[in-house]
Amino acid sequence: MIIKNARIIVKDNETKIQDILIKDDKIARIADFIEDANEEVIDAEEKLVLPGGVDVHVHLREPGFTKKETIKTGSEAAAHGGYTTIMAMPNILPYPDNVEAIKDYQKLIAKDAVVNVLPYACITKQEDGSEVVDMKGISKLGIHWFSDDGVGVQQDGIMKEAMKKAKTEDAMIVAHTEDMNYRKPTACMHDGIRAKGLGLVGIPSECEYKQIERDLQLALETKAKYHICHMSAKESVELLRKYKALGADVSGEVTTHHLVLNEMNVENTNHKMNPPLRSEEDRQSLIEGLLDGTIDFIANDHAPHTEEEKNTTMEKAPFGIVALETSIPLIYTNFVDTGMFTLKQFQDYISTKPAKRFGLTNVGELKEGYQADIIALSEEEQVIHKEKFVSKGKNTPFDGYNVKGNIAFTLVNGKVVYTAL
Repeated sequence: MIIKNARIIVKDNETKIQDILIKDDKIARIADFIEDANEEVIDAEEKLVLPGGVDVHVHLREPGFTKKETIKTGSEAAAHGGYTTIMAMPNILPYPDNVEAIKDYQKLIAKDAVVNVLPYACITKQEDGSEVVDMKGISKLGIHWFSDDGVGVQQDGIMKEAMKKAKTEDAMIVAHTEDMNYRKPTACMHDGIRAKGLGLVGIPSECEYKQIERDLQLALETKAKYHICHMSAKESVELLRKYKALGADVSGEVTTHHLVLNEMNVENTNHKMNPPLRSEEDRQSLIEGLLDGTIDFIANDHAPHTEEEKNTTMEKAPFGIVALETSIPLIYTNFVDTGMFTLKQFQDYISTKPAKRFGLTNVGELKEGYQADIIALSEEEQVIHKEKFVSKGKNTPFDGYNVKGNIAFTLVNGKVVYTAL
């Protein structure tokens, strides 16, 4: 296959129109002009062409919760949204906390996924925070990322043991940070102005950053690779900045919704996520942290729920929103189109940096020899319609938003898995 007339990022906001030759699932050549003999041709029509998005924080819900999402629908949603590699969080049933369960899980993924799907394993058995999994055995399956996403590991000793084992296996601890001493059972949004106005119980920032502080100290001590999920508070950014300066092997991610929205946007249960949308000061701190390199990249915590589950009170509704089909256009519209991010930063945040941090080889850049995981973006403005989502989840606060940077086509390993052309 040849992609003709691709507008490729050279540096910062500089682009160049080139052709891309794909052979054997890889990028074989990038040049100003490539003769098309017998190859299939896709005309990119000078659209912006990027390496496919890499999202290291996605909930596919299968096995165990297939009413919400499946590996097939979730990976198709990723293709529709421009993500060619996604990492599936382990809060499913059975838990991927032992070798046999993970082998079965990998078979399901191989059968149904339309993009590259890499599964996490749990940090502790059944994510209950009391016994660290067999990291040695699991690592032999090629899984080097461990998370108890959805819950923070509450016991200091267990987290320290997990980090020591991860260090031995050259694996990474990827942590949902939440100290439950700071969260009341009915808490459902940020403990701030808007919660008081709505008469709702809030989740304070301490709930997140106190556990981050503990984890960063342990990561420094054990020299383990450690990554913070979905950062939301200004104190969290300051702590990550401090411990990076101290030489800890640590990183962090931020979601698109925490970059775009704040607590004052909360209107209904489609604005309920964990961690919650915090203050405008927190939002600005997250943007600044991303721009100065403290926060490493964007990952989106795609968390589908059924409409029935979300159609209740703020206190009773589950936390989480869908993100795979909205994130890239929202980032492009709010930050690239406005000049806040350069095109190169955009590519780094959604693809190059997550691939590099998570040790994914030949992914995340448009280079000869790299996997032909490629997307093209349209400049044409479109309206987000949740009913057009491929995901089973329609739980989004962005329904009706006007966005640019929508996906024109998505290739995974050189094969078209989505096209709007």
